[in-house]
Amino acid sequence: MNNHNTVIVRKPWGYEYLAYKNDVMSLWLLHINKGEKTSMHCHPTKTTGLIIAGGCAEINFISDSKILRAPNKQMIRRGLFHQTCALTDVVLLEAETPVDKNDLVRLQDSYGRTNQGYESLEFELPKTESCIWITDPEHDNVDRYEVGDSILYVLNATDDVLDEFNDNDLVMVLKGGLMKDVNKREHDVVIPGDVGLVKVVKRVAKEMDGFRPETVLMFVKEIKYNQC
Repeated sequence: MNNHNTVIVRKPWGYEYLAYKNDVMSLWLLHINKGEKTSMHCHPTKTTGLIIAGGCAEINFISDSKILRAPNKQMIRRGLFHQTCALTDVVLLEAETPVDKNDLVRLQDSYGRTNQGYESLEFELPKTESCIWITDPEHDNVDRYEVGDSILYVLNATDDVLDEFNDNDLVMVLKGGLMKDVNKREHDVVIPGDVGLVKVVKRVAKEMDGFRPETVLMFVKEIKYNQC
């Protein structure tokens, strides 16, 4: 089975490729062309963390919708049908926990894929030099990536790492997470793929027992104003 590390997957709405992966989660970068949209679909067993890193998108659910301008986020629980419509060209980061590209059910699709699974090998092209690949940082390094209208900062978690960023920046867990011991049982409260505002995660972190060892975080900052 293809591990997708070296390919771009062509989609009728644009393309996507794998930008980060570990044993627990994977992070994909999607480029959705203006006026196009993904299928209305769900992931029966996966939780999805979406980050609008560039452009402006409408996230549709079966009964409602919301418009998000970069940088912004949306968490999607397992089984929740959702669809992304590009109001401009959109760059989207999509975290999937656990890793399983075949965990896909389409409810409706404008391109005739309603009863189809994930794209086969015939839709793959080699990655280009413009594709990013995120790696776990070494020691105290802060790795920087520019994506769409956003800058990604990837670093190992420390006790005061959240204080180094603005309250309205976004933060996603790539590895590890926040835990709490209750009655001698450890609970993973914030896990890989979860994304939220720094001020929210900071509030939660104050009541937890800390980050797990070797936790890797990705912070997202705006670098260019973008208007719907």
